[in-house]
Amino acid sequence: MINTLLALLLMIITFWLPQLNGYMEKSTPYECGFDPMSPARVPFSMKFFLVAITFLLFDLEIALLLPLPWALQTTNLPLMVMSSLLLIIILALSLAYEWLQKGLDWTE
Repeated sequence: MINTLLALLLMIITFWLPQLNGYMEKSTPYECGFDPMSPARVPFSMKFFLVAITFLLFDLEIALLLPLPWALQTTNLPLMVMSSLLLIIILALSLAYEWLQKGLDWTE
């Protein structure tokens, strides 16, 4: 009973006491560099979206190459080498395609 009253008393006191923190930066929420008081529907650059999608695709292709050291222990080594070379060629061709299509240039 006393614990409940003490907890309620402390909660009421915290609501009644003014904020003693004078720093404005500490009282505002951090929203990844965006102002939280600005309108929600701000025009967003498609460059950010395209770079993020390109990064995810290349990251996925590189993640497929990570198990190659364990694949060297396989009995069918020529098949493993051909499949890894095919994956690296696809990665290089897609990078060249993005480069030629100016997908990696940031000029607007």
